[in-house]
Amino acid sequence: MGGVRARSGSGAARAAVSGGSGRPEPVAGKHVLSAQGARLFLGRDHRLTAFARAEEGLLRWTQSAPGASVWDGPELIASPRFLHFGMAQGADGFLHFFGVRAAGATDLPVVVHAVQYQTGRPLTRWHAVGTPYKDAEQARSVLPPAAALGPSGRLHLFLARSGGGVSVRHEAADGGWPAWRGLRGQLSQEGMVAATSASGLVELLVPAGNGRAMRWRQDTPDGEMTRCPNIHIAPAPGTLAVLETAPDRMTYYWSDTATGAVLAHRPGEWIIPLGGAGESDGRISVLRTALDGYDCTVLAHRAPTGDVMLAACATENEAAGLWWAPTGERSAGPPALAADAYGRVVVATLDESGRLRIARQAEEPGLVMGPAIHV
Repeated sequence: MGGVRARSGSGAARAAVSGGSGRPEPVAGKHVLSAQGARLFLGRDHRLTAFARAEEGLLRWTQSAPGASVWDGPELIASPRFLHFGMAQGADGFLHFFGVRAAGATDLPVVVHAVQYQTGRPLTRWHAVGTPYKDAEQARSVLPPAAALGPSGRLHLFLARSGGGVSVRHEAADGGWPAWRGLRGQLSQEGMVAATSASGLVELLVPAGNGRAMRWRQDTPDGEMTRCPNIHIAPAPGTLAVLETAPDRMTYYWSDTATGAVLAHRPGEWIIPLGGAGESDGRISVLRTALDGYDCTVLAHRAPTGDVMLAACATENEAAGLWWAPTGERSAGPPALAADAYGRVVVATLDESGRLRIARQAEEPGLVMGPAIHV
C-alpha cells in the first residue's frame, strides 16, 4: 500500500471544476453550525449525501449521480430545534435522524426520530420517542444520544444524563416503541457511541468518570444489551469513534483527555498510540475500505489549528505505525469520511461560511487525495 498524500487546499481547488457557475448560494449559509462538521453517507442508489446542521434545520447536499463531481443543494430540511443531534445508517441503507428536541420552560426535552428511505427524498415526519426522565432537572442534563440499527432495521436508541446511568429504547418489530429500559451504569459523560456488527450485534461504549468507559453488547441480534467489563480509557468529549475491524470485533479510536494523543483499542488488547497525529478537535472519522487491494482503515480528524489530517493503515495493524498527512484543507468542524460508488475515499468538510467542500481519492496508488471543490 502506498503512502498518504494530498493535493487539496485552496490553491489546488481553484484548478478544479467547482460547478459554481449559476449554482445557488448556500441556503441561509451564515446560519450553518459549521463547528459541528459535516456528515457523509452512501445511499442504496450508490449516491453520496452530505448533511450539516443549521439554525433553521438540516442542510442536505446530494450527489447528482454515482461517483459524480456535481452535487445538488444545499436543500433546507425543516427539523425541530435540537439540544443534541445524531444520524445512523442501517444495512438497508436507510438514514435515521435522531436528537434531543429543545423544550420550553414547562416542557421536558424529548428524543425525536425521522427516516430518509431514499437518497434525496423527503424525510418522514419527526416522531417523539420520549425521555426516560420525569424530573425536569435530570431531563435537561441529557448527553448527546447514540443509536444503532439491528439486522431487521429496528432502531436502538441510547440516552444518558451527565453523571447518571444509561437507558435504551428499542423499536419493536411492529414499529411501536416499548418503554425505556435502564441499563444501569453511572457517571456517564459525553461521547457515547454505538455500532452494529456484520452479524447484527449492537455494541455500546459510554465514557464515564475515573478514566473508564462502560460497555454493553447484545448476545443475539435485536436482543437485550448485556454489560461487559469496563474499558480503561479517557476519551476527550465527542472524539470517540467505533469501527468493526474483524467479524464481531470493534476497534475504538479517540483523543486522550490528558495528552490529546489519538489512540486505538480493541477490548481485551493493549491501547495503541497512533503517533504523529497531534491533538484532535472533535470527533474522529473512521472508514474501512480497500486501498491497492488491501483491507485498510482510514482515519481523519481536525487539528486545533483547523487543519484536516488524514492517515491509513492495514486494518487491525495500527501498531505498525500510521503516517498522518495534512490534506491542505482547513475545516470549521470535524471532517467526514465515506467511500463512493467506485470505492474511492471521499472527505467532506465545512468551511467557516458553511459551504461544503469535497475531496476525492485520486486515481493513483496509495491514498492520494485530489483537490477539494466547493459544492
